[in-house]
Amino acid sequence: MTDLRMPIGSAGQTPAVPRSVFITGASGFIGRSLVNRYKVLGAEVRGMDLHADPANNVIAGNLTRPEAWAKHAEGCELFINTAAVVSLAATWQAYREVSVRGVRNCLDVAIAGGAQRFVQFSSIAALGWEYPDQADEHCGVVIGEKYRYGVAKGASEHMVLAAHAAGEIDCTVVRPGDVYGPGSRAWLSEPLKMAKAGALILPNGGQGVFTPVYIDDLLDGVMLAAGLPEARGHVFHLCGHSATTCKEFFGNHWRWAGRSGSPRTLPLWAAVALTHAIWSVNKLLKRQDEVTPDTMYMFARKGDISSAKAQRLLGYQPKVDLVEGLRRSEEWLHATNQLS
Repeated sequence: MTDLRMPIGSAGQTPAVPRSVFITGASGFIGRSLVNRYKVLGAEVRGMDLHADPANNVIAGNLTRPEAWAKHAEGCELFINTAAVVSLAATWQAYREVSVRGVRNCLDVAIAGGAQRFVQFSSIAALGWEYPDQADEHCGVVIGEKYRYGVAKGASEHMVLAAHAAGEIDCTVVRPGDVYGPGSRAWLSEPLKMAKAGALILPNGGQGVFTPVYIDDLLDGVMLAAGLPEARGHVFHLCGHSATTCKEFFGNHWRWAGRSGSPRTLPLWAAVALTHAIWSVNKLLKRQDEVTPDTMYMFARKGDISSAKAQRLLGYQPKVDLVEGLRRSEEWLHATNQLS
């Protein structure tokens, strides 16, 4: 059920409802959820996505050609960029054009259109996969040839924080954990398809750390970060109550697919070698697939993420625990005929 109120922080922090909001990636899982939340609060909401959605005031466009949608963003006081290359299998060129240069395009559109606050969606992937337990916002971002999605996210943060430091526009960066819930393709529908096909493989016995955050809790955190003055110029981790293992989380998909036991596992080195071979074949065949070495690295993460800063400054407190979130997710999978 959609919450009809602005979130209130644990210490009573209450952001004002923005008069108008512009959201890129407005038809995606997170973008559409934000559109719906702000609309029921009475804000004027506009957006852009690869495909138009006139019913939600979303026009067609992409981050590389802002001239096609810049006018639609004029006059919006809050600009939220959720659009990015959401893939662990993209090329460096795609990440540069969309997730880095495209973010600068968004900043330029927001500034020219008179926006007062810019919120950039990053990801805990910006930290890589070998960060320490309870990693906070002081940890360095990942660099190098591996884990390109995370490298691109870190670079996008640089663009945004540099604009804030230069006084161009007030900016905030949010790093969600692994966002799931009704409507999630990445963490519900796609893993379920792989489980049904028997192709869901986890590295290192499935002991990699998974950091679930239910979609409604994420929206609360984003709206607090977007509306409170304390969030200006900051990066915030937004995660759920607690982490779990990949074996525990994706064991649900294995069960939903009618399989007994747990997903198959391989040592990380073997999983990386196998997925590298599959990825190479897919590139030759020009076939899109998320079976990549970077996926295995993501599933081998070693530590939990701390949301203590968001709790301290914003009063962010997740409300939906994993048991309840998975129950709602399973109901949605049934309702959308993804489960028999």
